[in-house]
Formats: sequence, structure tokens, C-alpha cells
Amino acid sequence: MIKIKNTCILICLGFIFTALAAAQPVSYTLIPESPRPGEPVTIGVSVAANQAVLLVNGNRLARTNFFPVPAADGKPGFMAAILTIPSTARTGTAAIRLESERGLLVEIPVIIANREFASDVIHLNQALTDIRTDSSTQRTTEADRLWAILSTTGTEIYHTGNFLLPVLSVRRTSFFGDRRVFQYPNGNRDTSIHAGVDFGVPTGTQVIASGAGKVVLAGMRIVTGNSIVIEHAPGVYSLYYHMDRIDVRENTIINAGASLGTSGATGLATGPHLHWEIRVNTENTDPDAFIARPILDKDLIISKIYNVGY
Repeated sequence: MIKIKNTCILICLGFIFTALAAAQPVSYTLIPESPRPGEPVTIGVSVAANQAVLLVNGNRLARTNFFPVPAADGKPGFMAAILTIPSTARTGTAAIRLESERGLLVEIPVIIANREFASDVIHLNQALTDIRTDSSTQRTTEADRLWAILSTTGTEIYHTGNFLLPVLSVRRTSFFGDRRVFQYPNGNRDTSIHAGVDFGVPTGTQVIASGAGKVVLAGMRIVTGNSIVIEHAPGVYSLYYHMDRIDVRENTIINAGASLGTSGATGLATGPHLHWEIRVNTENTDPDAFIARPILDKDLIISKIYNVGY
């Protein structure tokens, strides 16, 4: 009888502690607080969190998973997530919903700032048209493999600082988010949104890794030519397309600034250039955002969610 009473007491205390923990306020931060379409938002939260969801007019436009950033050097740990505002998102009021396994933690109002994208008409010859309209099994297999990679949220944090530009040249021939029209020789046309930045550099220009990470793809693809994909953090990848030569192998860990090979004009390319792209949980992300600020500014996040200074 005494054992049963003790057991009941322990169970009741467990429910009380769980309720108290659930009642604790959620301390969080968003960086930046008013993002533009195509820009990433780094989220830090003080409690266990599962996912972050972007809501616009009640519709889910994007989602991302949280991952733990462990305590280190006497500084507390936290949960982090990186969520990209889709480049197609309308400007105005929105919300980012933070969820745990139990449900809603907090819904944070945000304002998606205004942004305009350029338009571009690209005339393709028959050879390039054939590449763009290729429907072979090989192309499907390549696309499926890439999507499987970009859809994977790992556990390793290889890079937390600012990204480096992948080439020394600042000459750009296309920009992130360009609204493209592909004009075919037969008069037909197709549209797309440019997922990255194109640097107009000669064939043979050295290309470097924009950040430390793991090479998860390195090889020839029909559309993107010689291609490299690097994983930098859970769900965060950089991509390098149309290269002339690849100097790294898959499943190797590399440092920021490591030589990847040289630029070229392989695949669907109207001339020599490097296509540089960032994906965050599969979403096209403006690379310049990670040039301007760190992927994961630990000290800033800790100072905001724990109200301490470093």
C-alpha cells in the first residue's frame, strides 16, 4: 500500500514538473527580424523545438527543422533553425510558427520586406534547347539524387561564419531570383526563376569552397555539367555548376577556401561562367545574405535569448 502511494506521489510530481516546464516562457530570436523574399532567417530558441513553419495568410509556405547547438566554452546551448523566405513570397504580414513535439511553442509575427527581381530573356540554340528539354531516364535519376541530398537534414555543423565568394571576380552575368524566359529556336518559350548567382569568369578560373563542409556530390550532370554540392550545416548546402574541372571527391571534409576545381561551360551554359547557389531545406536562398552575415552567429543568438553579453 505504501509503495502504491509513493508511486502515485512520484507520478503526480512528474505531471507537475512537466506542466511547470511547459508554462515557462519561450525565449527566442529571429535574425533578421524583417527578411526579404529569398533571404534566410536564423532562429534561436531556449527550449526544445521541433520545427519552424512560415505562414502567410494561413498557408504554409516553408518549413525547417531545428537542430541542437551544444554548450561550449562556458556558453549555454540552444536550438537553432534556418528558414528561407521563398523568393515568390508576397511582401507584408506573415508569421513564423515554432513547434515542439507537443505542439505550438509560439507564433511570431514578421513583416516580409519588399523586394524586386530583374527579368531576363535567354535565347537558346538547338543544342542547349535539347539539354533543357531532355526527358531521359538519366536526367530524372540525376534530379532525384540531387533532391534526395538537398532534402536531407544532417546533424553536423561544419560552418557557422560568413561565406566566402567562390571566385575572385565580382562580375556577375545573372543574379539571384532573376525571372527568366528561355526562348527556343522553334518559337516556343519557357519560364523559370534563377536559383543562384552567375559569375562571368573565363574557363579555368579557380573556384573555392564558400565554407567548410562535406562534399556530398561531385560529378557530371546533364543540365548543370560538372557539379559540386557541399553540406555546411543541417539542411544548408552550397552548389557549384558548369565547372570545367573537379578537384574534390565525394564524402571528403574540406575547409572554407579549399580549391574545388575550375570554372567552365559544361552542361546548359551559353558561355563560360560559374553558377553558385545556396539551398536551405531545399529552398533557393540568396547567397549574398550569407556573405553579409554568419550562417549561425552563436554569440549574438545567446546574447538575445539568454540576455547576456559576450
